[in-house]
Formats: sequence, structure tokens, C-alpha cells
Amino acid sequence: MKHSVFYLIALPFIWTALAPDIAHACACGCGVFDVGTSGMLPSGAGGMVFLDYGFQDQDHNRSGSSPAPADSNSDKDIRTNFVTLGLQYMFSRSWGIQATVPYWYRHFETQMGMSDAVSVHYSGLGDIRIRGVYTGFSKDLSTGVTFGVKLPTGSFTQDSNVVDRDTQIGSGSTDILLGGFYRHALTADHSWSWFVQAQLDQPILSQDGYDPGDEFDESAGIHYNRLSLGSLQIKPLAQIIASQRSEDSGPNASGMMGSGYKRVLLSPGVEFHFHSVKLYTDVELPVYQYMNGNQLAAPVLVKVLLSSSF
Repeated sequence: MKHSVFYLIALPFIWTALAPDIAHACACGCGVFDVGTSGMLPSGAGGMVFLDYGFQDQDHNRSGSSPAPADSNSDKDIRTNFVTLGLQYMFSRSWGIQATVPYWYRHFETQMGMSDAVSVHYSGLGDIRIRGVYTGFSKDLSTGVTFGVKLPTGSFTQDSNVVDRDTQIGSGSTDILLGGFYRHALTADHSWSWFVQAQLDQPILSQDGYDPGDEFDESAGIHYNRLSLGSLQIKPLAQIIASQRSEDSGPNASGMMGSGYKRVLLSPGVEFHFHSVKLYTDVELPVYQYMNGNQLAAPVLVKVLLSSSF
């Protein structure tokens, strides 16, 4: 069973490499912030509360796999701060639940026809995610699956004459969430460890003529476990993250402007452990991107996560 689950988790990486180029207008890729360090994976009964901060500034226009002229895209800049409060609680070594409540702050600049550029600032509650967690496949809890729902709690009506549906805080959709993870020691003394994660976000109910594309996000990482300063553990970590989103559809989708993408990011980071508190930070650097149409992309993504176990 453990190896079967591992192959299911690894399958999206194979899909990323072999699938044809599919193409989210503006290339938000916000789900990529949901995958990351293995320190967030369950390790036994008990709870964890966490605060997650992410930032990206989408100010580079891209088309296909190349940079494109800024004049080809009416959107000029999308700068977003993502703040997420989360709770994970394992009722036993096998079963648990996780809930995340995001809040976004966004600056958006676009060109309205032949007029001057328009800038808007908006913020609000995002789409809440609730997941069940199962880790009972093996005694060491090395393998697990998640399953849940994304609720349409985020607003999608902010300045609707200026802000397109794919640039709203909420998608307006109810989504099924499916995921999995696998982790294992690379060396007999556990100095080095590795992990993989994968998540699928599949919309099933939509609103107001906008059907967001489904999204896959997956990561593979390796970390070193033998650095410390007194009671402070320091874990250098490196990841490769693959993210792909299919095309949006419906009368209120971006249409010819383009939506959907594929990309691969390299992510160096570090995790600090001090008793029950963990602090994790990384930068995520795109090394491959394919955008359908013309879309804004960020040259770097930044993430900081603070958690406490109880």
C-alpha cells in the first residue's frame, strides 16, 4: 500500500514532464504556497497552529515560454500579500483535520482602453480550505493522503468593471481538494531526508459565468537534519516545485488574453526548530514557465511560515 500511494503522488511529476503544453490569466499560481516543508507534515497525535505569509509581484509579461512586450498585455502589475491562518489537529496517529483561512492584500494596475492606467487596491477574506488527513498506511507515518473542499468564501465582485474574474480574491467556485505525501530518510543515520507532496484542486461548482481551471501543485525536497545551536535545530532545505493549471472557461473568463500555465520553480529554504516552535522561509525561483496568451508572472515568490505544536 505504501509504495502504491508513493506512485500516485509521483504521477503528477511524470504528467508535468510528458503532458502537452496546457495553459490562469495573470498566472497567479497561488496554490503553490500550499506545498512546502516536510515540517508541516503530521508526525503523531496532537495539534499545530500556523501563520503563513507569501508575497509575489507579477510585473513581467510573458507569452508561451518567453518574455513578451509589456504593450501586449493591458494588465501591468499585480502585487499580492498572502496571509493564511491555519490549524491542523491529529485526533490519533491515523486521522486528523486541517483548516486554512487566507486573507489577501492586492495592488492591481491595468490599462483601460486608450485611457490612462488604473490602479486599485483591495483586500479581503480568501477561499477557506478544509481537509481531512489520513496517515495510517505505515507505522512511521511516512505516507499520507488529504481530502477536502475549498469553499467560495472569497469576494469575486471587487471593482468588477476593472478587475477581471481571474484577478479577484475569490474564485467563486467550490472545489474538491485531493493530495498526498511521502517522506523517507536518505541515510541510515537520518542526517539527510527527502519528501514529496502533491495536491489537486478540482472545481466542481462555479458562479457567474466563470469556471476556473483545475490546478496541480507538487514538490520534491531534501533537507539536512544535523545542524544545531544549543536547543535550536537548523534544517537547510532545497525543493523543486512543479505547478500547472488548465485553462479557465465561461463567458466571464479571460478569453483571448489567455489563461492557464505550466511552470517549474527551484526553492532553497531553511527551517528553524526551537522546542515546539518552527520557523520556515524560502524563495521560489521560476526556471521554466509556459503561459497561454499574455500573462503577468512574478520573477520570485517569497514564503515565511511560523508554527507551534501543542
